[in-house]
Amino acid sequence: MQHGKYRFIVGFLAVPLGLYALFVVWPFIQSIYYSFTDWTGLSPEFKMVGFDNYERMLDDTIFWKSLQHSLLFALVLPVVTIGLALFFAFMINVGGRHRKGGPVVTGVRGSSFYKIVYFFPQVLSIAIVALLFAFAYNPDSGAINSILRGIGLDSVQPLWLGDPDLALWAVMAVLVWSTVGFFVVLFSAGMASIPTEMYEAALLDGAGRATTFFRVTLPLLWDTVQSGWIYVGILALGAEAFAVVQIMTTGPGGPDYSTTVMVLYVYQKAFRDGQAAYATTIGVALLVVTLAFAAIVMRLGRRERLEY
Repeated sequence: MQHGKYRFIVGFLAVPLGLYALFVVWPFIQSIYYSFTDWTGLSPEFKMVGFDNYERMLDDTIFWKSLQHSLLFALVLPVVTIGLALFFAFMINVGGRHRKGGPVVTGVRGSSFYKIVYFFPQVLSIAIVALLFAFAYNPDSGAINSILRGIGLDSVQPLWLGDPDLALWAVMAVLVWSTVGFFVVLFSAGMASIPTEMYEAALLDGAGRATTFFRVTLPLLWDTVQSGWIYVGILALGAEAFAVVQIMTTGPGGPDYSTTVMVLYVYQKAFRDGQAAYATTIGVALLVVTLAFAAIVMRLGRRERLEY
């Protein structure tokens, strides 16, 4: 019986594990291999060059800029996104006024409508979002500067995507806007599953809303928050950041490489400059950064599991 059980498990997992190894693990192995060559991406002929690409990468000032920007995305974006999502979700589910004859803890009126509004950006493609904000950031005809002129702030007309000091933050704001709604809905679902008796007991003991959030809500949602933190960080290091920077910025990645992130630099080296081997070298560095980020978040966020 035991032998038959293990045979069934192996047979059940063989196909998905094989597909995972073929389409996920093998490309990583190929990338590491190509990083030790001089492959251009166009010619089938190449030769081994050892650690030359890695030495070049360590001396590449643009690489270090892109690494700095990617790390900034991975640090700031999860903090802002998860923080806003927790705040909005808490207000939606626990921020309502007490109604006579009703429960002590209640959400705001129209909470279902607010969830739909917050989730709306998820319906839009990230490319569409990037195009919309590119128009909104236009210094002459964009909506943001038009609003500033409309309220009498004609002297405040920033070049949102043209100022090296503002461009990266403007791009980051777009990513926050496009992702925060998903986590509002996610955290709202988690908060809705917390028994109201816990909130009522805390309020009867004299706890305010802030204390209730930090002592009751956040500990019980910690596993979801930690997973969301890793997810947002990977988005900030990967495709989402690439799409927004590629579509919105001049260059792209400008001005003066002020918005260049690692994944965009990989794309440029591989498909614009024909340096596929060097691009895979940067890709390996990006893989290390992503794995390190996930490991650090999981390590720092480790705590005793709470059940209710």
